[in-house]
Amino acid sequence: MAGQDNAADYFGPSYVRKISPYIAGKPISEVAREFGLDEARIVKLASNENPLGMPASAKAAIAAATEDLGRYPDSNGFELKAKLSEKYDVPAEWLTLGNGSNDILELAAHALVRNGESIVYAEYSFAVYALATQEVGARAIEVKSRAYGHDLDAMAAAIAPDTKLVFIANPNNPTGTFVSAAEIEAFLAKVPPHVVVVLDEAYNEYLDAGQQYESVAWVRKYPNLMVSRTFSKAYGLAGLRVGYGVAQPQLTDLLNRVRQPFNVNSLAQAAAVAALDDTAFLQRSAELNRQGKARLVEAFERSGLEYVKSSGNFVMVRVGGDDGAGARVNLALLKQGVIVRPVANYGLPQWLRVTIGLPEENDAFIAALEQALK
Repeated sequence: MAGQDNAADYFGPSYVRKISPYIAGKPISEVAREFGLDEARIVKLASNENPLGMPASAKAAIAAATEDLGRYPDSNGFELKAKLSEKYDVPAEWLTLGNGSNDILELAAHALVRNGESIVYAEYSFAVYALATQEVGARAIEVKSRAYGHDLDAMAAAIAPDTKLVFIANPNNPTGTFVSAAEIEAFLAKVPPHVVVVLDEAYNEYLDAGQQYESVAWVRKYPNLMVSRTFSKAYGLAGLRVGYGVAQPQLTDLLNRVRQPFNVNSLAQAAAVAALDDTAFLQRSAELNRQGKARLVEAFERSGLEYVKSSGNFVMVRVGGDDGAGARVNLALLKQGVIVRPVANYGLPQWLRVTIGLPEENDAFIAALEQALK
């Protein structure tokens, strides 16, 4: 048919065609097929998942919820919102549920930014910020990092007259850097009231005691602030995809106008309600992470490898001096049945991001890395 060869250039706006699709970490089954390995012996440390898996409390809640799967989920998420409302002492109207916190980030872009307006985010920050910017045809203002993290003074200065949204990840993914509460509050005071700040706290539960702060207090003070969190990391519910945003009603009302009606399924809601009460599991996850992080750092220092001090459940490590180092070492690890995350797509081709696993998984990675570096 005439013109068929140009169909890809015809359909959809150009800013959508320019998007590079998000590439997730390799699944265990794919690595097993590709390298002829036994799935049971493969260690996956690529996707910042909780190595403890799902808490037993959430599994029990899911089992009970299966009895009612013939019906649609509660579109408003009443029970989960009630739990979150109690936890943070905010009205339910201040909460938006998402299909993972990723959904919250994209909803914010779709609800608040028009084609041609701008979004500010940091160099080496979460890839979804750039994707959300492209999805809505916005102009990206990427601010150069400071020590692989956010330079909030530079980000405040970069806000343009047409800026509608600023993304901040704390801790940051993939680098693990952390910005103090004092720095964030000083930044919020500088931001014009018509510019919305999304504070992405996907790894908040892994913060050390001395780093912890309560960002919901800032939500009460700043009507242009939205805090985004997830159940995918420390709560162990990555496969269920449930996150949430906390903001004043002017913002949550807009997000609820563009979100899908049933964006968080029944099983995810039930599991999240149970997980919120399971403080023992959360504490165990944080302690396991602290110990595992120390083990990885000790191994990197013993091998003379540069790494970025991390406040998340992962560590980014430099595995060579040339731009092929990350891919080369990653392939050597895959052949040994260890999956980590290359970060060349962030402009960091010499680095790998390693999720902190169970003690035996961390040891397997360290042994495989030493072999790969020979």
